[in-house]
Amino acid sequence: MKLMIINGPNLNLLGVREKSVYGNRSFEDYFEELKNAFPDLELEYFQSNNEGTLIDKIHEIGFTYKGILLNAGGYTHTSVALADALAAITTPVIEVHISNIYAREAFRHKSMIAGRCIGSISGFGLESYRLALHYFLSLKPKKVGFEFKNA
Repeated sequence: MKLMIINGPNLNLLGVREKSVYGNRSFEDYFEELKNAFPDLELEYFQSNNEGTLIDKIHEIGFTYKGILLNAGGYTHTSVALADALAAITTPVIEVHISNIYAREAFRHKSMIAGRCIGSISGFGLESYRLALHYFLSLKPKKVGFEFKNA
């Protein structure tokens, strides 16, 4: 099952920025751990600080991959264009956040993309990604006749 993790702005600085909020591990190190923990999944990773580049990647993979885990960073709260890109694709998307966005500043309580995602996971640190992967793994066909919804 081919899945893509997409991280948005400033997530390239995990392990360096605001360690009290985001921890002290780089995402690249954590991604290697995820690939080892989920050998039956074909995991790919993409990160960009640019809104248009994120939209281009979503358009590129949004009709062929079985799932997307999207941590849109600050664009979560501001990007109508990103929400529109998610609405245009058929690949199911899970919104992922490292911190609990509802326990932070009030402007972070509103997600522009949540309504375009099949679900949201936040507040479990980097393990939020692992939880989202478990969801997609639970969709793995177990018998003849199983179909993926929206994939």
